[in-house]
Amino acid sequence: MTAKRIQEVALAHFAKYGYDGSSLANIAEEVGIKKPSIYAHFKGKEDLFLHVVQEVFHEELAFVRDYFALNSHSPLHARLYEMLAQYQERYERNDKMKFWLRMSYFPPPALYDEIMEQVYAYLDQLELLLARIFTEASATGEIDSIDANQAASAFMCLLDGNLVEMLYGGADRFRKRLDASWTLFWRGICK
Repeated sequence: MTAKRIQEVALAHFAKYGYDGSSLANIAEEVGIKKPSIYAHFKGKEDLFLHVVQEVFHEELAFVRDYFALNSHSPLHARLYEMLAQYQERYERNDKMKFWLRMSYFPPPALYDEIMEQVYAYLDQLELLLARIFTEASATGEIDSIDANQAASAFMCLLDGNLVEMLYGGADRFRKRLDASWTLFWRGICK
């Protein structure tokens, strides 16, 4: 139970202050333990951080899989657009999403390789999922007969560009860019 609570508090600190701005002493204080007690569960700050990263990346991938499974009967247009729109909503109210985005785009230099391994695993799995979705939509005639892998790669680029806009430009600029880029993307894959 204590290890889980340490990870929950650490997540909030890492999401708000980043890796360098977070301290084990502050995390321990908020958990209600002394700093040395953290070492009973984690080797140090780096180990704690990597545990949080792994958990959040697995949860984010599960979220996306669940989202597409729960919405499999909705039109593709609605599923894809809503998925993009939900990133902004989730970012505003969810520490895990803030942490996930911060670590995806700004990993601590000392942990770059370990973080990017997780990021690329997530992106590769998301792209495979999207390729399957585009293959199905093409087979049913919902979209043009297109190369599903190219469509998935293009969608990933759309996602990436909009997430960067959200991080730097805020909600209004994100929504403006999302609506414009989505309209053109959708026209490009439809009959």
